[in-house]
Formats: sequence, structure tokens, C-alpha cells
Amino acid sequence: MSSQTITADAAGTWKLGDLPVRRLGFGAMRLTGSAAFHLGTPSDRDRSIAVLRKAIDLGVNHIDTAAFYFSSLRSANELINSALAPYPDDLVIVTKVGPHRTYDGQWGTSARPEDLRGHVEENLRQLGRDHLDVVNLRRMPKYDSIAEHFGALAELREAGLIRHLGISNVEPRHLAEAQAIAPVVCVQNRYALDRPDPVTDELLRICGEQGIAFVPFYAVAVAGEGAERGAATAHDEEVRAVARAHGASPAQIRIAWTLHQGPHVLAIPGTGNPDHLSENVAAGAIRLTDGELNRLNGPRSAAG
Repeated sequence: MSSQTITADAAGTWKLGDLPVRRLGFGAMRLTGSAAFHLGTPSDRDRSIAVLRKAIDLGVNHIDTAAFYFSSLRSANELINSALAPYPDDLVIVTKVGPHRTYDGQWGTSARPEDLRGHVEENLRQLGRDHLDVVNLRRMPKYDSIAEHFGALAELREAGLIRHLGISNVEPRHLAEAQAIAPVVCVQNRYALDRPDPVTDELLRICGEQGIAFVPFYAVAVAGEGAERGAATAHDEEVRAVARAHGASPAQIRIAWTLHQGPHVLAIPGTGNPDHLSENVAAGAIRLTDGELNRLNGPRSAAG
């Protein structure tokens, strides 16, 4: 398929609270280098800035980022600020708090509730904003309950530092726990074609019923070694077959499958490559048939 003139409009729109976004967004993590966080080699600054500006030119108005997205030379938030400020009126920047990295790139102790204001203020400073559009609380495994942390963010929302709240890396019970404190506009969990997860399937369903955006991360990445490898191999075969039928890449089919999981599902594939960016955005125009969806879901159902 040709990706030269396809924009993010092709994927349709959804709302994060009162903020309309195109369902095909952009994840900023890979802007900083050849691999996530401090791994790999740092990115070329000019190229990363060009990718961000091209995303806007292609109609992307939803960028997912975090203050802990940085490599030895690059910060995703600083790149976003440098490339896009003053920001387009319709641009929605979503960030997340909870995890913490020290200045040398190592993971530090997960945030306590009283630490979250500092995390929010750091995002504000790096992005050059007076408020954050959406902040996701990413639950760390050591915290079974998110009530105290989410409550701290709800106070910052009341203070005007945050417009909307979301949650990440959660189960349905955490969504209910958060909603008892403040509105939740999005849920961000790992979710992919070759990674069956009944708990997240249930969360996806609940979000659809309640009009909450569901935002998968690592939706394009293939499952790793070990128990998931057989499922990944089976998925690869089906994905390649469907990709050939559409003249598309396997990554585009994975993105299209993600968007087909419901009108409330948003995709945020990330890249530091301008050509890959165009391909990712073009995936929003792919319409999979019921037969193709059944074919793609076959190995998933067998593995689940």
C-alpha cells in the first residue's frame, strides 16, 4: 500500500475526556536512541526532531511520552519541546508518572504518593507547559493498591496542574479503585496480537462499555523467547499472509489489528525513523475483513 498521502485522519478519532485525538498517535520512547531508555546508541537529534514535525504534518495530535524517556544524550520531552513549541492547539501530550530513573539512567525507587508532584512538575518543566493534558499513573508491581498514588494525582488535577487522569499497567480492580477517586479517561496496558491476556481482554471490554480510551503499548513488538515463542511464530505466519494481501508490512497489520479491537482503542507506535513513521500512520487506513481478523486471532485463541 502507498503511505505517501495517508494521514492520521484515516484512523478516525476518539476523545480523552474532552480532548479529541486521532486514534493513530505517536509514542516518544524510541526518539531518544536505538533502544529504549539508556540502552543502545543515542539518536541523532535533528532526525528525532524531524520525526516529530513529520508526525504533526501527517495529522498526529496525540503524543505519548514521559520524563523517564531519556538516553545518555537525549530526552524525549526536551525533543518534543524543541520540535513543536509553541504547540498546535489540538495537540494532546500524554505523559506518565510513577517509575523513576536517576540521572545516570538507572531505575530508582518507585515513587511514593508524596513524590508525584515532583514528577509532574518535572514533566511540566521539560515540556514547557503550565499544565499537562493527561497524566497516566503507571502502577508498579510493589504497589497492589493505587488509591494513595491516584489520590495524589487527583489533588494535582484539582490544583490545575493536570487536566485529565489515566492509569497504566493495571487490572480491572484498579480501574474501579481509581474511578472511586476521580474520572479516568484512558487505560494504558501492554496488549498485542501475539500476547493473549484474559485479564487485559476484560479491561479492554470494560473500557469500551464505559467510553474510556484503551491505549496498548508494545502493540507492534513480537513476543519474546520462552513460552510465548510458539504463539509468536504462528502469529508471524498469519500476519505475513495478511500483510501480503494488503501490500503492507507485518508491523502495519499489527497496528491495524490493534485499531480493530474497538473504536475506543488508540495506537501509539513509536519510531525514530521518518519512513517508518509514514508507514505506521498509513496503517490507520487498513481495513481488515472479518475473515482476516479470524485468521489473525486463531493462534491467539489457541494460545490463550
